[in-house]
Amino acid sequence: MTTVGVVGTGRMGSAMARSLARGGSELILQNRTMERCAPLASELGCRVVATPAEAAAAADIVISMLANQEAVEAAWSGSDGLLSGARPGTVLVDMSTVPPSVIQSFATQAAEAGAGILDAPVSGSVPLAETGKLTIMVGGSEADLEKARPAFEQLATSIHHIGPLGTAAALKLAVNTLIFGLNQSVSEALVLAERAGISRDVAYDVFAAGAAGAPYVQYKRAAFVDPEGTPVAFSLDLAAKDLRLILDLAASLGVEMPQTLVNQSLVQAATEEFGPDRDTSIVAAHLRAKARTLTPAGSRKGSNS
Repeated sequence: MTTVGVVGTGRMGSAMARSLARGGSELILQNRTMERCAPLASELGCRVVATPAEAAAAADIVISMLANQEAVEAAWSGSDGLLSGARPGTVLVDMSTVPPSVIQSFATQAAEAGAGILDAPVSGSVPLAETGKLTIMVGGSEADLEKARPAFEQLATSIHHIGPLGTAAALKLAVNTLIFGLNQSVSEALVLAERAGISRDVAYDVFAAGAAGAPYVQYKRAAFVDPEGTPVAFSLDLAAKDLRLILDLAASLGVEMPQTLVNQSLVQAATEEFGPDRDTSIVAAHLRAKARTLTPAGSRKGSNS
């Protein structure tokens, strides 16, 4: 049985832990705030450790899934960090959405400890993590990927080796560029259809069945159709963070990103209206509210329609 450590038990980390437990891995959990970790450990019947170093010392594969660069650096570095507890044969994996330079900065210390190291960000939100249907992009050596594959196969239906360490982190930002474009397009199309007198659920069913019915459109249906009754899967604050990373990477590579700039402005506007912990699908509600302030197309000025 493979022992897998999960460092970070937020929305995605918890969903991944459930898939790993269901797949047969022996789990070790660690989270910065233990009160958020203990209920999950009780649910899954697994062990909790106090520090990332303890997780690295006890597990065959350790996965960190954390909110931002600062959290990753705190979990990997220092006397209590993953690198401090790493031992020969352990594979350390970061699945967070962070710049490529973050995982690359850990490579030397991991090698000195005899540990493998991979960046393996995922495509797919909480619903796909809970059902083991993520897509995993992997940067690092083939040998380290093969060691980690038993755990990855419990989390994903598609695993892609992208290239050297850091390349998967770069590709994840490219993937999220597309996701934010889809989120904005679905929001605009849905509000346009509603404004034309078409019910929200009917419009969405047609979107999902048609040429644009990508997996994202399929699994985000509830969030768009019933935003108030659907749990948050990907929050606006994380979207804002990712958009900054995308634009920073683009600037460093000399790439213009006009659509991403528009998406960033809409996420900022939605955050100001609804707060940072709403799902990204709330962009549609922001557009819907703005539409209500306008005179509907085809109506007479001053009418109540």
